[in-house]
Amino acid sequence: MAESDPLTQIVPTRWHSGYRPRAGLVRLRDSWIAIVQIVAAATAAFVLAHVLLGHETPLLAATVTISSLGLLRDARPSKVLQTVAGMLTGIAIAEVLLLAWGPGWWQLAITLAVTLAVGRFLSPSPQFPISAAVQTAIAFMLPLGQYPGARLLDGAIGGALALLVTSLLPRNPMRAVVRDAREVFEEFDRALARVVQGLRRGDRLRAERGLTRARDLQHPVQVWAASLESGQAISRMSPFLRGRRQELARLQAMQHAMDLATRNLRVVARRVHYAVDDGQARPELADVLASVQRAAALVAVALDHPDRDGEAREALRAIAATLDPAALLPRARLGDQNVVASLRPMVVDLLVAAGEPREVAAGALPRI
Repeated sequence: MAESDPLTQIVPTRWHSGYRPRAGLVRLRDSWIAIVQIVAAATAAFVLAHVLLGHETPLLAATVTISSLGLLRDARPSKVLQTVAGMLTGIAIAEVLLLAWGPGWWQLAITLAVTLAVGRFLSPSPQFPISAAVQTAIAFMLPLGQYPGARLLDGAIGGALALLVTSLLPRNPMRAVVRDAREVFEEFDRALARVVQGLRRGDRLRAERGLTRARDLQHPVQVWAASLESGQAISRMSPFLRGRRQELARLQAMQHAMDLATRNLRVVARRVHYAVDDGQARPELADVLASVQRAAALVAVALDHPDRDGEAREALRAIAATLDPAALLPRARLGDQNVVASLRPMVVDLLVAAGEPREVAAGALPRI
């Protein structure tokens, strides 16, 4: 009997083989503040509507609170307010139309159509009409309140509590911001490492992998920008995060500089990919890029230790002073000298990320 091909052989797996408990613990660790927010806000909304105002079933107070906060880490007040507005719009439409023609299947269909149309007209966000429609369906199926507008009041209570909890029990944005920043620097290091290997070995495939990684950097850079925007919005509203504003501003300047640095890395990687097409090793040029890689790692250290950004600036200034293509590689081909020339703006961007003013950073380069 012939042996089966190991590439197509059936491999038995357990039902839970795709589940990773460690990843679940990480998710739980990152979401515990959001869980506390939701529980506190929903409970307070229920107590206010049921105990203080005497509403029998204040379901909408809890659902609006839970839906508007959610477990997403982007809990900036403007996002919460937009979600609350969408849900209150849906409840208001359901309240009016239910009073006008009562419950029923065709009444529900028309009410949902009106809600979706109004929501789409009011907001460019696709989430707005969906949030409105979900609350419309819930409100339409619930019995009318003790008086007209009672369910709308429940929803308003839930929305107000969601906004209040966002301010008084804010989600600390720093952990997400620093984690996203580390992801950018780690991917930047991996991309640059592949480019260095391509130069050192004259390996076009490795250089191409470096170029691919450099292109893939755009997504983590955008994620970092989004977490910074969310963190700054929360810090402006919450009195408990005022002390983080200066640190967030520093990280925003670093993010902007690294966005430019990743774009310039793609230029460097493309030129390296073209240069190594002849299959020849370029150890001198590889050493230059390796020194930039080490200096970028020092910039990453400054994420957690801002007092060490001076080390990164010193290393980068030393590299910048050597980036004269004709002087650094006097007998090299034009393609190799072009690689050095493309390094110049990237090193300037890294200097800015390390805290150097852009005018001073640009002045560290020799005139060519």
